[in-house]
Amino acid sequence: MTEYDFILRLVLALVFGGVIGIERKRVGKAAGFRTQMMVCLGSALFTILSFYDAQFAGFDNVDPSRIAAGIVVGIGFLGAGTIIHSQGEVVGLTTAAGIWVVAAIGMALGLGLFVLAGVTTILSLFILFLMEKAERRFKM
Repeated sequence: MTEYDFILRLVLALVFGGVIGIERKRVGKAAGFRTQMMVCLGSALFTILSFYDAQFAGFDNVDPSRIAAGIVVGIGFLGAGTIIHSQGEVVGLTTAAGIWVVAAIGMALGLGLFVLAGVTTILSLFILFLMEKAERRFKM
């Protein structure tokens, strides 16, 4: 792999995270465009670095899944910060879940799983756009 392969993965992380971020910003969520891009980009880079160390740098005792586990925990902490209790109801759960999925998309891109990341992005947009309309229509 060349550095250009890694750069492609990072650029796609910006694009995919940005697409979801546009939807979040459209509905006025705090974790919007730039936040989603940063989460996706950071997750992609951490994933690239973890597997680069394990495969190409000659370290025999490196477990790349440790960094992946750290990403999941760290994103959980970030997502928890978006959940608040306001006027008797809990808000921010979809935003927190969105941050979690965007991190997973970034990890998939970091691994070079472009189609999987693309399909997940499309499915996420389906949930955010169409399911929001269904919830309003059926008062769920």
